[in-house]
Amino acid sequence: MKIRTGFGYDVHQLASGEEFWLGGILVEHDKGAVGHSDADVLIHVICDALLGAANLRDIGYHFSDKDPTYKGIDSKILLKEVLLLIREKGWEIGNIDSTICLQRPKINPHIPAMKQCMAEVMQIDEEDLSIKATTTEQLGFVGKEQGVAAFASVLITKS
Repeated sequence: MKIRTGFGYDVHQLASGEEFWLGGILVEHDKGAVGHSDADVLIHVICDALLGAANLRDIGYHFSDKDPTYKGIDSKILLKEVLLLIREKGWEIGNIDSTICLQRPKINPHIPAMKQCMAEVMQIDEEDLSIKATTTEQLGFVGKEQGVAAFASVLITKS
C-alpha cells in the first residue's frame, strides 16, 4: 500500500453582512467570511490538503477565483470535485485532521453537524474526520475578529 500526506492552510476576511459557511453548514454570526465562493475556509483547506497529497496542485489551480463559474459556489461542490480528482488517480482518504482558528463564535457546538455534513459529502466515516477549534487569545487578525483561518492535514492511501 502507498500512503501520502498533505497539508492545507487558508484564511478569509470576516465582514458584516456576509453569511458564515463553515464545514458545510451555515453558522449564525454577526459576520461572515468574504470570498469568491461561499468562503468556507474549512472545506478549502481540506481540498488543498487532499490535492497536495495527490500531487494535483491546489484549489486555486482547479477552481480559479477569476472564473465566474465559481462565483458564490457552495464549497461542498468543490470538495466533491476534489474527491473525484483524487479517486481518479486511485487515492482514498485515510483520515483528516483539521483546526479552525476563530475568536468567536464558539465552534465546538457546531462540530458534530460539520462532521456529519462533510463525512457524507466525502463518503467517509465521521471517525476519519477530526475537526478542532481554537482561538488566538485575542492576538493577530483572528483575535481581532478580522478573519478566520484553518489548517488541515490529510492521509491518503492507494492499494
